[in-house]
Amino acid sequence: MIAAEGLTRYYGPVAALRGVSFQIKAGEIVGFLGPNGAGKSTTMKILTGSLAPSAGTARVAGHDILDEPLAVRRRIGFMPEQVVLYPDQTVRGLLEFVAVLKGVPAAGRDAHLGRIMDQTGLQGVSGKLVGSLSHGFRKRAGLAQALVGDPEVLILDEPTSGLDPQQIVEIREMIRDFRGHRTVMLSSHILSEVEAVCNRVLILNEGRLVGEQDAAGVVEGEGAGMAAGKRSVLLSWDGNREAVARALAGVTGVDDIQLTAEGAEVIIAGNPVEIRPKLVESVLNAGGLLQGIQDKGPSLEDLFLRLTGVEAPAETPPPPGPEES
Repeated sequence: MIAAEGLTRYYGPVAALRGVSFQIKAGEIVGFLGPNGAGKSTTMKILTGSLAPSAGTARVAGHDILDEPLAVRRRIGFMPEQVVLYPDQTVRGLLEFVAVLKGVPAAGRDAHLGRIMDQTGLQGVSGKLVGSLSHGFRKRAGLAQALVGDPEVLILDEPTSGLDPQQIVEIREMIRDFRGHRTVMLSSHILSEVEAVCNRVLILNEGRLVGEQDAAGVVEGEGAGMAAGKRSVLLSWDGNREAVARALAGVTGVDDIQLTAEGAEVIIAGNPVEIRPKLVESVLNAGGLLQGIQDKGPSLEDLFLRLTGVEAPAETPPPPGPEES
């Protein structure tokens, strides 16, 4: 659904992106991570057509961002970190305005916007001025405008920044529901949120793609030999060891179980955040009394710190093109 090839962007002599390539499949939710200045927002602006690359290109839903920019924009819903909303419009008026800009047919438009407001929890404030909304509801309005026109691809830049814990959970669940139905590229500094929501993670550092993590483990790029790792969970419990082990083996996403003195090490092939509750439920259903549960192996935080804690080798950038002078 998204295929980037050698994306490079210079601002004068400064390289914001250095030959970034990746693919995102249809229906995936992919996290886009990196420290400030890593090139995340630049990549998103290039994919949405608001910034031209200095070199390289990308295809979105089969359309080239340089040759078919309008076709790309019709298939993308974009929520920037700082959403610009007209404060003197009502929420409903804002979405109607966006619908007209996006060419949503008048027939069925009201029903379409109603579904979006239901989905984003905005029905109760549909008649309020955007300028009077709390930060949380403005974030919801920003997500709602991205959904107008039913885009195939959503690009969300820090969608939960500044929200309270309850609002974060609500937005997180909303994004999780897109899995399999929309392709989502999500930038966030909240690593636990990314791990809970995303199928896969891409990590940028100093304009380079330095690593990737998916349900099967860790993959490091930049000449690292593409070595993959496994994730596992350590559990301990009181009760019938064999009965609990059989129950754990039946959990979807469990690859193998190795009994230990305290319980078992469960090898998983899925998202630990999603599988852990199922493991706990299996222990309890099999009559065990859970004593402890702990991830084993590199966490997303470990990977992030390791891959972004070392400076990329210095290189001399090529001279900027005419449009960058």
